[in-house]
Amino acid sequence: MGAATEKKSSEDHDEKEKIAFLEAALYVAGRPLDLRTLGRVIGTRSKKKVRRLARILADQYKSRNTSLEVLELEDERFVLQLKADYSSRVRRLAMRPLLTDGPLRTLAYIAYRQPVLQKQVIDARGTHAYGHIRQLLEMGLVEREKRGRNKVLRVTEYFADYFGLSHDFKVMKRQLRRIFNNITKVNDLNSEATRKASKQS
Repeated sequence: MGAATEKKSSEDHDEKEKIAFLEAALYVAGRPLDLRTLGRVIGTRSKKKVRRLARILADQYKSRNTSLEVLELEDERFVLQLKADYSSRVRRLAMRPLLTDGPLRTLAYIAYRQPVLQKQVIDARGTHAYGHIRQLLEMGLVEREKRGRNKVLRVTEYFADYFGLSHDFKVMKRQLRRIFNNITKVNDLNSEATRKASKQS
């Protein structure tokens, strides 16, 4: 009986340690990681085991009710990220450059319609989109290729990782729609606050 209890205790400790390593990997990466990569961290090739442990970690974050969350994406990847409710207030503190509304909307246009002709983007977003595209190329969020006399734009894998999105285009499109709806709401609230402040002054 004592040996069985000791074995169970050792297994529990081993599982907790593996979950802690998964958490550390997701934190350090700062982007979604697939099951294979996470498996290498904890020394297993079993995707089933990695998925089970990662889901336990996700449940732990849910029960803590903090500003962080572990999400399971639809392409067998997990990500540790800030909840959307908190990002609008603290995003200015982020080390990585964050996009302003204009480039963000140009990026959304490209992501929704990829692969899309650069000319089509300019026609839809205006000539200021040239600067947006240059910024997005420099950040590695979009890529451009020549196709005859035309230039074609599409988002990169880094784009999906940067925003914690699925690599599956259909899933990504749904996720983007939610994100930009939230951004519009935040901008509307900021505009309303600015109007009220100007009236008071």
